[in-house]
Amino acid sequence: MQQAEIGIIGGSGLYAMPGLTSVHEVRVETPFGEPSDAFVLGELERRRVAFLARHGRGHRLLPSELNFRANIYALKKLGVERILSVSAVGSLKEEHKPTDFLIPDQFIDRTTRRVSTFFGDGIVAHVAFGDPVCGVVAKTLAQVCKAEGVVGKAGGTYVNMDGPQFSTRAESNLYRSWGADVIGMTNLQEAKLAREAEICYATVAMVTDYDCWHDGHDAVTVEQIVAVLHQNAANAWKVVKAAVAALPRERGCACASALKHAILTSPEAIPESAKERLDLLIGKYLPVAAKG
Repeated sequence: MQQAEIGIIGGSGLYAMPGLTSVHEVRVETPFGEPSDAFVLGELERRRVAFLARHGRGHRLLPSELNFRANIYALKKLGVERILSVSAVGSLKEEHKPTDFLIPDQFIDRTTRRVSTFFGDGIVAHVAFGDPVCGVVAKTLAQVCKAEGVVGKAGGTYVNMDGPQFSTRAESNLYRSWGADVIGMTNLQEAKLAREAEICYATVAMVTDYDCWHDGHDAVTVEQIVAVLHQNAANAWKVVKAAVAALPRERGCACASALKHAILTSPEAIPESAKERLDLLIGKYLPVAAKG
């Protein structure tokens, strides 16, 4: 039975979802270990949602410590079809000011130590990722930002770095020379895994600072970021609430069938262990004989 249709992942400073009714918590077991925290299930704008604090309540997990596979698999197991992600980012352009929101439509991967696929260990799949976010969800987020009077710019490139340290000035200027818009530490792995899980995904990137490239912005401090995070939180939840209400009930995008032509391994060659581990994702694409 589907327990939620929309997943909400809250980033730095966003550890609970205000406005939820009929609330209860569940812990979800996955073949990939434990998610960041228990999921808070409830109703928001007459839609069933599942909220997850990305870094755990109390902010216990570094970006590189996040079990992205467990988080996305668990949302899939709960029945989630769309994910609204909210995260803090640094700005790489003067036009993206602290407290502005951006809904990126591209990513650059600068991580080196993260697992960002459910596949391997006997099964190979390659999903299309030229357009890494769901156009329907991203458009909805941009529209509700405008309707709610929040600066929410549609489109842009998100650089995903490892962290936990912030950028050097040389790195920050390099990313600027590439034309990138914002920099963060978490969203690309979520987007990749959501695509493999056939879940629609888009993110609201909340600008907290200008990174270290900006004249007069000598260094980014946690105190500065936290102060802006508090300012952003109210707008973030206002946008998320409106987006939950505005999202179409039915999905007609390609996200829902991303694996249809992506699995290269012959069904009879897939190890039983892989079939069991990934049945939630690939079961509908395996012939009955291969399942048995």
